[in-house]
Amino acid sequence: MDYSPVLAIATASFEVLVAGWAHRARPRSASRSVLWTTSAILLLLAGYQLAEVAICADVAAAGFLPRLAFVIVTPLPSLGLVLIAQLRRPRSRFLWGAAHAMLGVAAGVVVWILVDRSFASASVCNAVYARYTHAMPRFLAYGGFYWAGLAGMIAFSGHGTMTCRDPRRRQELAWVLGGTTGFVGLSMLTSWFVPTTRGALPSILCHFALFLAVCLARLVALERRRPEAAAATAVAQEG
Repeated sequence: MDYSPVLAIATASFEVLVAGWAHRARPRSASRSVLWTTSAILLLLAGYQLAEVAICADVAAAGFLPRLAFVIVTPLPSLGLVLIAQLRRPRSRFLWGAAHAMLGVAAGVVVWILVDRSFASASVCNAVYARYTHAMPRFLAYGGFYWAGLAGMIAFSGHGTMTCRDPRRRQELAWVLGGTTGFVGLSMLTSWFVPTTRGALPSILCHFALFLAVCLARLVALERRRPEAAAATAVAQEG
């Protein structure tokens, strides 16, 4: 079946729109750090979708684009940990340390991808996903790093929903948890039960990350509502 870019373009458009909405937070009107991290995650997700469209437009001439796609997605779990650390109340030094460590590793992995010409190449595009060929066993190390980041996002956001002392932040952490477990779970189930998608898990993950993007859109809505709630409380107290 020929590759169709419609899903990828529609997904990227949604992610860019939500990222722009998050980025427009006014000073002191919301937690800019949370919104800007969310915006960065959404823009990277959109960047992968557009890179895949470019790759599948002409697989034979894709050149550097498959590696660029992996450069784009490599920081995503690390930024997810940063977002969770920003939401966590009280602040967790251990979580911040883990997030910074993952960011450092991600930076090193990006350099590795840039210099290793055999890291990834596109092999085939089918319907709405792409399958890549990787240098083994080096790609197993990359997979271990990436899945450790996703597992960390699930574990830390799950822990935050149980222990966070700020009710609104706890609700936002629950949306991160739901979005992460949702897209990871759907991707794994698809890879296991739809034979034609086996070997295309990186692409499948990024497409199902639309589920995460929807949950992040809800987080943005909650975060931008915080100053309105604070203002209403202040008015009530003055009255």
